[in-house]
Amino acid sequence: MTVELVRSEEIAALCSTVAQVCRDAGGTGVVRGLDPDGPGFAPRVWRTLAEEVGVSCLGLPEDVGGLGGLAELAVVGECLGASLVPVPYLSSTVLTGQLLAHCGTPARSLLRRIVGGEVVASVLLDRTGRWNPEGLPVRAVPGDDGWTVTGTANYVLDGPGAAELVVVADGPDGPVVVGVDAEATGVSIRRVETLDLTRPQARLDLTGAPGVLLAEGSHALAAVDAAVDVALVVQAAEMLGGAQAALDLTLEYVRTRRQFGRVIGSFQAVKHRCADMLLDVELARSAVGRAVEVAERADREPLALAEAASVAKVWCAEAFARVSAATVHLHGGIGFTWEHDAHLYFRRARADAALLGEASYHRERIARLRAW
Repeated sequence: MTVELVRSEEIAALCSTVAQVCRDAGGTGVVRGLDPDGPGFAPRVWRTLAEEVGVSCLGLPEDVGGLGGLAELAVVGECLGASLVPVPYLSSTVLTGQLLAHCGTPARSLLRRIVGGEVVASVLLDRTGRWNPEGLPVRAVPGDDGWTVTGTANYVLDGPGAAELVVVADGPDGPVVVGVDAEATGVSIRRVETLDLTRPQARLDLTGAPGVLLAEGSHALAAVDAAVDVALVVQAAEMLGGAQAALDLTLEYVRTRRQFGRVIGSFQAVKHRCADMLLDVELARSAVGRAVEVAERADREPLALAEAASVAKVWCAEAFARVSAATVHLHGGIGFTWEHDAHLYFRRARADAALLGEASYHRERIARLRAW
C-alpha cells in the first residue's frame, strides 16, 4: 500500500514502521478515544512517530536535522491517511515545515522545534480554505518594537495544540510571514467543530499580537507557493491511503457478508461497484506517483510541480469521495452507523475535498499554469 515509486529499502522500512505504529496505537480507534478537551490529536502517538520514527524531520533541511524529500513525505502521508490516526503531520511537518524551510535563516529556530516534534501551525488560508494572497484575513504592520498582527483566521489546522504560529499576513508592501507565539498577548485560539473528526481545526483571533518577521514580499510569496504545492501532494497521498483502506474494508466485507445463501461479493452489481472503486484508487495512485517523480526535476521546470500537485489533488479528492461513498453503501445498514469506520473515511474525504482548494479551483489553476 505505497505509491508506485522507485524507492530504497530505507523508504520501504519507513512505510512499514509508520504503519505498524498506527496499528499498535489502535488505528481508526484512536480518534474515538480522543480527549474532547485536548488538542484534537493523539500526543502519545505523535511523540512516537516524531521522536522514535523521525517523521517530524522529513523533507526539511539537513542543517536543522531534516532528511528525505517528497517521496518520504508522500509515503508517510499515505500510511497516515489509511489509518486516520490524528497527528499534526500535514499541518506542522509538511505545510509549516516547508514554508519555514523556504523562509531562510530567520526561520531556522522554528524549524528545529518542528524537527523536535513540537506543533507549529500555519495561518495562511483564506475564508474559503484556499491559499489566496489577495484574500488574506490577517494584517501585519511594523512598529518600533517589531511587527504586530491583527485579524481573524479560520481553517487553522491543528491550531488547538500549536505551540507557535506561522502567520502569512497582508503587510504594507504585500504578504509577509510572521512568527507568533501561540500564548502571546493578543492571541486567542478556539477549537471549532468540523466534519472531519481526525483533523482538528481552530479559529484564530489576533489583536495586535507581537510577531517576528520571517519573510516578506516576493520571498514570502515564493515560500508559501512552494509549501502549498508540497502539501497538496502529501494531502493527495493521504487521500490515496484513505481510499485504499476504504476499498480494503469493503472487499473484506463483501467477501464474508451473505444474503440469499451467497456472499454478496458474488453479485454482479457489487462486483462492478468494487471494480469502479479499484479503478479510482489506481488512478489516484498514478497521480501521486507522477507528482513525486515531477518533483525530482522541479529545478529545471519550476511550474511542473505546481501543475502536478493540482492534478493529484483533483484526481485523489474525487476518487476518495467516490470510494468512501461506495464503502458506506456497500456495507448496507451497518455502513451508516456511528460505530462503523466507514463514516470516518467519508467525513475525511469530504473535508479534504475542500481543504487547500476544491477540484474546480485546481482545474482552473491547471488551466492557468498551462496557459489554456
